[in-house]
Amino acid sequence: MITAVDTNILLDILIPDEPHAEASKRLLDKHLASGKLILCEIVFAELAAHFPSEQELKLFLAETGMRLVPSNEKSLHVAGLRWTKYARKGKRNQFSCSACGKSFTASCPHCKAAVTRRQIVLSDFLIGAHALTQADCLLSRDLGIYKNNFSDLEVVSIA
Repeated sequence: MITAVDTNILLDILIPDEPHAEASKRLLDKHLASGKLILCEIVFAELAAHFPSEQELKLFLAETGMRLVPSNEKSLHVAGLRWTKYARKGKRNQFSCSACGKSFTASCPHCKAAVTRRQIVLSDFLIGAHALTQADCLLSRDLGIYKNNFSDLEVVSIA
């Protein structure tokens, strides 16, 4: 089994006192025991911000059994198509919960004006498409984006 890993699961175990650290570590260990752990370029780049050197990042990946698997043309194409579909259907005053995917509106607590959202950036779609085309599942705590835009991707989260 090949399992792709999202940045948030890795940051759970890297950042001291993260509330999800133990659960994320158990999830990683379980999936490593049943196959390979991979990550895409976006996750590698996001992790780089948390290491003082490239060598230390590579050492962390080696010690945890993860390897970088570059995106291919298919995954890049899927990411572009799904992001375009998302961007076209999105409403600027609608927000989407990253945990459950439900939509809602928000207003400023001070002036009561409607708050508009930034679109989900393309990087989340690159992570999802990479997992969809190159792995059997994705480990992530960002269930909302994947539920809404990658319903054909198995996403495994902490229990």
